[in-house]
Amino acid sequence: MELRVLQYFLAVAREQSISGAAEYLHLSQPTLSRQLKDLEEEFGKQLFIRGNRKITLTEEGMILRKRAEEIIDLVKKTEQEITLNDEVVVGDIYIGAGETDAIRLLARSARQLQQEHPGIRIHISSGDSTDVTEKLDKGLIDFGILFDPKDLSRYNYLKIPQKDIWGVLMRRDAPLAKKEAICAEDLWDKPLILSRQHREGSFLSLWLNRNEIDLNIVATYSLLYNGSILVDEGIGYALTLDKIINTKGSDLCFRPLTPLLEASLYLVWKKYQVFTKAAELFLEHIQKNISHDQA
Repeated sequence: MELRVLQYFLAVAREQSISGAAEYLHLSQPTLSRQLKDLEEEFGKQLFIRGNRKITLTEEGMILRKRAEEIIDLVKKTEQEITLNDEVVVGDIYIGAGETDAIRLLARSARQLQQEHPGIRIHISSGDSTDVTEKLDKGLIDFGILFDPKDLSRYNYLKIPQKDIWGVLMRRDAPLAKKEAICAEDLWDKPLILSRQHREGSFLSLWLNRNEIDLNIVATYSLLYNGSILVDEGIGYALTLDKIINTKGSDLCFRPLTPLLEASLYLVWKKYQVFTKAAELFLEHIQKNISHDQA
């Protein structure tokens, strides 16, 4: 399986047609069709469903598309790291993070670094802890921010001084909005919207003091913006972290949990990772800012 053919495959998946992909790739349609047929024969699986107007991916094709995108991204990242000029610090830094106000620490460090080295670019991909650790382990990102990780044995890490506060996002006309803080008993009979990464045994699960089967979980979310729309439409109460959704002037409000429940944050990276000069300098700025905040 050649890298070039994977790029052809991705072009067809994106354009949803042989003719459109062939035009984009500056290839003849017969040449591209033959390459795709050879790829299917190599895998022994049908990758495309060829319709009258457009081409769609089979289940196997969707799996290949995901992996092919990761492979191409990793190759590009590797090429950039190897070909950089030692005398000029430029390059890309890739970060995976969940939704948190602590991203300000990274933003401040990035601004300081870019003032010194304008050729450095920062790329942040949003996702929950599962997404972040998967990309870290595959080498697709340099750093990740994790909330209350149970096992950090595979990573080097810095603990971020800032802590996020757990609470409930709800409509202002919801019955619980009259309270200044929300206790576990308040939520036992309420329709709940939880993060996708909520799991039995987590700090939040222990705080609720109920098994998941005994709770009325009506929906889950990966990114809170989508979860906030569910709340706004009256589906339920979202358990989430503070300062992610700006509720000022909206129909929504946030109430903290009581007893207080905080989330500890960690900046992590793979052990024995060889950083680019850009990533190395970025880490140095973060360390300085953490030390400054703790002083």
